[in-house]
Amino acid sequence: MIITIFGATGKVGKQIVKTFLNEGHTVRAYGRNVFTAAFRENKSLELLPGTLFDEEAVYNAILGSDAVLSVIGGAMDGTDKSRSLGMKNIVQQMQRAGVDRIISVGGLGILDDLTKVNGELMMDSDNFPLHFYNVSKEHFEAYKHLAASNLKWTLLGAPEILYEGPTGIYTTAANHPPETNHYHITSGDIALFMVNELNNNEFVRERVGISN
Repeated sequence: MIITIFGATGKVGKQIVKTFLNEGHTVRAYGRNVFTAAFRENKSLELLPGTLFDEEAVYNAILGSDAVLSVIGGAMDGTDKSRSLGMKNIVQQMQRAGVDRIISVGGLGILDDLTKVNGELMMDSDNFPLHFYNVSKEHFEAYKHLAASNLKWTLLGAPEILYEGPTGIYTTAANHPPETNHYHITSGDIALFMVNELNNNEFVRERVGISN
């Protein structure tokens, strides 16, 4: 498959690039700093410089791909709209290019809180860490762009990310945190989840809780 990755130069993004290359896929790594990100040379890796708000560059990065992976980062205080507005543009350009499969990484806050009966989100719970609230709102705005589209999307509600390789041992749940939850996941296992999800399509048009 041809895979376009947005946010490819971050720590999680680099792990995803590495994993998908190891799986034998062709990877298009998109980002502002792709030429200075010290990717290992690989004939199946295409480096595409650009910003998330450049409509033509994003469109060209997506055109002809089989799937899109998004691990957009940014500031945590809510002032950086890269996650929400970047996703808005990605969704628009996917629809324009006729590519309909996307897996994106968000945060734990966008999942349902099972301790509440009125559909409350984790980020609205009384015990949700305040310093994650603003970035969770950004993740939720990104989620709304996905949910309003006709794309086959999967949104991972990731807890604390450990920048380590894959363990292959993790648990998942649709739309809420898994019942066995250690509130962390390795970047390697996020990449492994993406590989498995593209192969199996278990969580199409769903948010996903995950934990090691």
